[in-house]
Amino acid sequence: MKSTVRRIAAPLTALVLAAALSSCGGGDSGSSDSKKSVTLWMYPVIADQAASDTYWKKVETDFEAANSGIDLKIEAQPWANREEKVAAAFSGKKGPDVLLMIPDQIPQYVKSGSLEPVDDVVEPEKDKFLPAAVPGLTVEGKVYGVPIYHTVTTTMYNKTVLTKAGIAKPPETWDEIKAAAPKLKAAGFSTLDYSASPEATLNLNFYPLLWQAGGKVFADDGKSVTFNQAPGLEALTFLKSLWDQGAIPKTALTAGNVVADSPFGKGQVAMAMTSVPADVATVTKTWGAGNVEIGSPLTGKKQVGYGIPGGLVLNAASDNVDASKKFLSFMEQSAQLDGLSKASGFYSPRNDAKSESTDATVAKFHDALQYAVPGEANPSARQIMSMLSTEIQAVLTGKKQPQQALDDAAKQANDLLSRQR
Repeated sequence: MKSTVRRIAAPLTALVLAAALSSCGGGDSGSSDSKKSVTLWMYPVIADQAASDTYWKKVETDFEAANSGIDLKIEAQPWANREEKVAAAFSGKKGPDVLLMIPDQIPQYVKSGSLEPVDDVVEPEKDKFLPAAVPGLTVEGKVYGVPIYHTVTTTMYNKTVLTKAGIAKPPETWDEIKAAAPKLKAAGFSTLDYSASPEATLNLNFYPLLWQAGGKVFADDGKSVTFNQAPGLEALTFLKSLWDQGAIPKTALTAGNVVADSPFGKGQVAMAMTSVPADVATVTKTWGAGNVEIGSPLTGKKQVGYGIPGGLVLNAASDNVDASKKFLSFMEQSAQLDGLSKASGFYSPRNDAKSESTDATVAKFHDALQYAVPGEANPSARQIMSMLSTEIQAVLTGKKQPQQALDDAAKQANDLLSRQR
């Protein structure tokens, strides 16, 4: 075994990006009598770095032991600048053989011809996956991702903060959040953790509010957006009202979806609405286990949360499709997925999982799966997120009114969608 798990630094200059793209070139195997080489770009789904290194080192060792003719190279990538780096790699017919994607990323790369279908890999195990796992990674009837984990988000509360504010029952609805905000402010706390940075995915901040208001991002045919209709206005007005009251930390404008060292992680905020199981371990170190309470997804007009399958996709430019598919087949087996579930705190996408967390607090996340939606897939989803994120920031900073901002984002989005038909 020649390779080790490699960490790639987050900042990307043009020189570093060019070097990265030229170095991974679709799994170039060299001469025909040499080992096949499969490169995986993997992202930090295991929050603990030591645990992540241990897990992926074992994957590498076990896979190469079972496939002596294949050299697996695992490159640990940062979330930062992920979209830019992946897009640049694919546009140049370069990049890794295999990489991690989630449902709303896949359609744009299917449309550009950058991904290879993997139906033949998934089919033998298809009936062993959770109902939403394979469909969430399917585009126009073809499977493009091999599920390796399933996420779920729900509400998490700091019981100490609520108690100090005289709030006995954790807020579970929008109306209850509105009622709690003045009490929390009087006690010196913010109410709701929120990440408004353009780098933060709307799937973990604004979109759940939109869905809870009964709205959608896209029309049913995917040819236009609907987030500027009444539910979208209701969701953004709710968010703006909390912001104006000081119920959301002002650091939200630059905050990503990270708990460590955030106001919420430091015990300065009462609740977060899109927490994941790994966040429990993070805040427990600061708050103490007795102060962590897990609830259900919030309720507006509807009760909705967010949860998706994460899948490994195959670069259509790979020089080693067969070897890459052997790795994908290896990764979809229980031994690998149970281990990933245990290390990451996410759920296995398989219905025969044996090693998910038995911790009583983390186990409450399982109940939230019934409310989870995987987002709204569209080839332009990521670009439209960027458009809408900018307009939401304009509302929070007082530069625009909610309806104007939503309409401006919708105009940009619909123009984009019309050009891509």
